Amino acid sequence: MSSGSHNVDEKHSVGKREDGFVKVSSKEIDTAAGVADGGYGEFTLEESLRLRRKIDWHIIPLMCTLYWIQFMDKTTLGSSAILGIRESAHLTTNQYNWLGTVFYLSYLAFEFPQNLCLQRFPVGRWMSLNISIWAVALCAHAACKNFTGLLVVRLILGMCEGSITAGFMIVSSMFYTRNEQTLRVGYWFLMNGAAQIISGFISFGTLHIKTRGFEPWQWLMINWIPDTRGCFGILVLVSRLSYERVVPHTQREINGGAENQGKSNGLISPLTGYRLVEALLDPKTWLFAMFSALNNVPSSLTNQKQIIVSSFGFTPLQTTLLGCVDGVVEIVTIWTGVSIASRFENSRAYVAVIYLVPNLVGVFMVNFLPWENKVGLLFSQWITVVGVTAFVLALSWVSSVTSGHTKRITVNAIMLSAYCIGNAAGPFVWQAQYKPRNHIPWIIIGICYVSCMAILLVIRYILSTENKRRDAEPRDEKYEHVYVERTTQEGIVERVKVEKEFLDLTDIQNRDFRYVL
Repeated sequence: MSSGSHNVDEKHSVGKREDGFVKVSSKEIDTAAGVADGGYGEFTLEESLRLRRKIDWHIIPLMCTLYWIQFMDKTTLGSSAILGIRESAHLTTNQYNWLGTVFYLSYLAFEFPQNLCLQRFPVGRWMSLNISIWAVALCAHAACKNFTGLLVVRLILGMCEGSITAGFMIVSSMFYTRNEQTLRVGYWFLMNGAAQIISGFISFGTLHIKTRGFEPWQWLMINWIPDTRGCFGILVLVSRLSYERVVPHTQREINGGAENQGKSNGLISPLTGYRLVEALLDPKTWLFAMFSALNNVPSSLTNQKQIIVSSFGFTPLQTTLLGCVDGVVEIVTIWTGVSIASRFENSRAYVAVIYLVPNLVGVFMVNFLPWENKVGLLFSQWITVVGVTAFVLALSWVSSVTSGHTKRITVNAIMLSAYCIGNAAGPFVWQAQYKPRNHIPWIIIGICYVSCMAILLVIRYILSTENKRRDAEPRDEKYEHVYVERTTQEGIVERVKVEKEFLDLTDIQNRDFRYVL
């Protein structure tokens, strides 16, 4: 990863050199630099912690609530399977699988456009628009009577979904240091578990609704009309937190200590072509993408679990309630996983691998337990939820080891596109001829888990080797004397030094950057 970095630096150096200093324009630096230079001075540790608490209280509740709502919406197809959508819309097994796949194909097609829009427009307002369209499309499910209608609304859902996780990753990197991001990403991602619990109870309730001409699955869809209110929550997210209130926190990684930990600025900077090229040529970009794709092939279980659990002999009412357990397992495992990874330095890869082990155990159990052992088969399903922690850790990890705004949004887009590919391919492993034991799908899922464990360890080895290489290099002072010119109220033009973290350098350009492991 270092061989081409110096060539990139020479070809795309920052600013013009004058008398041993490098002059840059405001377009070449992070927008945070202009605010950070606004006279705030140095912040003490106590002030930084107080500001972080304020950010937590403003940001985290809104992010958690909105992620919880959108995941409940996303799982409605799986819940509807047990509520009668397959019979009502006359869906075959392949058609039902296609409804899961088209969502992610649409997500994939619109992932890069969504990331560009998140860069061009205010993040909060753009996400609000997508959530509003999402809510209307979801309610429109109830009016669909056949496969074609459902296919169209699922396509619209996928188009809007592309802004959610990408937007949340940008917000997390804007307001939190690299170490803090692990916990915060875990906080909003564990809302998936809360969504499964609440969705299970809502599905249980809708099964008791008996109306002529309007079936339980249709009631489930229109239950999400309050989604439209979520857009106002995102607007509040941005309006209540301006750069002026946040920049001092991102300006200095007080908790990080030494400068060579490598800052990971997250505020908005102009898109630059050579940084995009660097992202495409960086090996770790594609390793994370491969992990994302393989890790999400098993995510097809989201739409299949209700069907699989009911095949064990449980009634529809029992199946809806048993689905709540998946949510409990997900909350507990994500919480413990991100807490352990944050507590122990450079442990993300190891923690992720350990949390994938129960998934392998679950795959073996579901394949080899007798079909009559319903409790054991049910338990094997539940423990396959544990491995979602690995994906959460990978999401926060890829943001922490990628610096430079253009590079970060490019890598995020590639990783989430790979996420779509895995989710789009997954449903097609579940074919009617494999029922009821589904040995082939479960073997494929097991291979994916083993591959993910290997990829995580390879990524860690590569990043650790690069850290050691940089430790052995002489200190790079290329960006130590960079300044912008500022005119004071008296009309005097003065030079203001720009700290390295505000130059929007990539992790390859900044030789002081050290990768977290």
